[in-house]
Amino acid sequence: MSDSNQFSLLGQRRFGPFFATQFLGALNDNIFRNGLVILVTFQGVRVAGMNHSQLANVAGALFILPFFLFSATAGQLADKYEKSMLMRRIKLLEIALMLIAALAFVAESYSVLLLVLFLMGCQSTLFGPVKYAYLPQQLATEELVGGNALVESGTYVAIILGLIVGGLAVAIDPENQATLAVCLIIVALSGYFASRQVPATSAVDPDLKINWNAWAETWRIVGFARAERSVFLAILGISWFWFFASAMTLQIPAYTQDILNGNEVVTTSLLIAFAIGVGIGSLLCERMSDHRIELGLVPFGSIGLSAFAIDLYFAQPVASSTAVASLAEFLSQPGSWRVLIDLSFLGAFGGFYSVPLYALIQKRSKRRYLSRIIAANNIINAIFMVSASVLSIAILKSGMSIPELFLILAVLNAMVATYIYTLLPEFLMRFLAWILINIFYRVQTAGLENIPETGPAVVVCNHVSFMDPILLGGSIRRPMRFVMYYKIFQLPLLRFIFRHAKAIPIASAREDEQLMNNAFDKVDEELKAGNIVCIFPEGGITRDGEIQRFRPGIEKIIARRAVPVVPVALGRLWGSWFSRRKGGGIRKLPGRLFARVPVNIGEPVAAGDVTAAKLELLVRTLRGDQR
Repeated sequence: MSDSNQFSLLGQRRFGPFFATQFLGALNDNIFRNGLVILVTFQGVRVAGMNHSQLANVAGALFILPFFLFSATAGQLADKYEKSMLMRRIKLLEIALMLIAALAFVAESYSVLLLVLFLMGCQSTLFGPVKYAYLPQQLATEELVGGNALVESGTYVAIILGLIVGGLAVAIDPENQATLAVCLIIVALSGYFASRQVPATSAVDPDLKINWNAWAETWRIVGFARAERSVFLAILGISWFWFFASAMTLQIPAYTQDILNGNEVVTTSLLIAFAIGVGIGSLLCERMSDHRIELGLVPFGSIGLSAFAIDLYFAQPVASSTAVASLAEFLSQPGSWRVLIDLSFLGAFGGFYSVPLYALIQKRSKRRYLSRIIAANNIINAIFMVSASVLSIAILKSGMSIPELFLILAVLNAMVATYIYTLLPEFLMRFLAWILINIFYRVQTAGLENIPETGPAVVVCNHVSFMDPILLGGSIRRPMRFVMYYKIFQLPLLRFIFRHAKAIPIASAREDEQLMNNAFDKVDEELKAGNIVCIFPEGGITRDGEIQRFRPGIEKIIARRAVPVVPVALGRLWGSWFSRRKGGGIRKLPGRLFARVPVNIGEPVAAGDVTAAKLELLVRTLRGDQR
């Protein structure tokens, strides 16, 4: 595992120029969009009879629509061609669009600016698959979370600067947008020069024949995404986040004017608070996940999104009667700090939610199809974001207020998150493991490199507490199928988790021979499918803290299917709240909370060398005297 800091990537050519290229692109997008939204919102501009609130949602839909229309083609191009060349050509397109936008701003041609907004969406559509497929080709697996965190936080720093620059450029002279026009051209040129330093990154499928039928190709690439269930559910999770985030942030200008009774400065401050939160949350992901793709952060993020969206409703449920013309005046109003804090935490929990999902897609997707899978992600994102605009317009037209819209989104988020986690319990299992590992215990893992990256294997471990499966599941990167005593499997508080985590209940031949035989059959099926199965060969949780004799069931498993066996030892859990007493019952008083719990992983044992006695000795040696 790499112990390097994620910021060290910025000084490396494989990442630094790419980061600058995407950063400057995001900056220009937000200078343009914020300048346009502020002009529309605070200068009473109407286009096709639409007011500022309607125009904000329409503008959001116009920018997103190309992701639905052209992502299939963009994904094919990113897989077929060398990526640094594509980046340079996409940046040249940006320069052309910013020249048109500059002229339209000066001429106050808002219909042309809406057209440019749509074309900028087309340009971003082309860049998206290149951006996210570039990272796994240039970064190691343990660098993916840090790299994605930098990209996400950099994007939101760009949003902050874009808000500031766009707002200031408009404020300098609201009657003349020459300053805004110059800023757009300078940033576009800077992005192109940065792209020229991006190292060559080979095409993953150079023989691909482009299918220009976007509709047919869209269904085809969605099929690539659906091939791996966890990848597709991650895409749905990201798409919901963009539904939620776009529905929230698109309302901020109108929320400022209609509810907070503020001006452009207050709007910019609120969006900056949200963007800072996302940046901080994204950067914290690497530290909180210990360089791993930690799916436990996803439920954590979704809980925070709902909690702070609900609190945002209560922070200012009705329109303020006092107009504010500056940030200082706004901050002096009751509830203003609460609004800023809510938006900051919404952003931070959004970072916790989205960064691991992007890293999971990059890690588990087939490299040959990765750009097209990213394109499928963009298509589904676009559908959700356009739907968010439509739903927001419908709710607001029905007579509900913007704070009530926030409350509806919070409830919807809780419902959708619950549904996704029932479909893929790995998220919930990882969340519980993350809580245990980071709050109740301080787990120290050694020998993770001994777990095979791919292919079947059996993990054997000593059994000390009821929490052993969750601790192991949170410490080892690959999902595991746990074989556990059927009475533990049926514990009321844990049964739901174990069942949805595809744990395999087992009994002794004396208790239920049919259940035992079914368990061995299921283990063989999982190994045949290439999965990792974890068993506790002692047959039960220790009653005295010592490792009991390993039973011969492991030899029966290996006799049916010859796979490597990895010995693992848990230490310092005896005497904890979740271990047994000598009488057999669970301890009633907490013990050894916040203890350092070693998880020592030994080298794999070849199938031909596996015996229960040998594995018992190896686990005893790995544990040592850390009972």
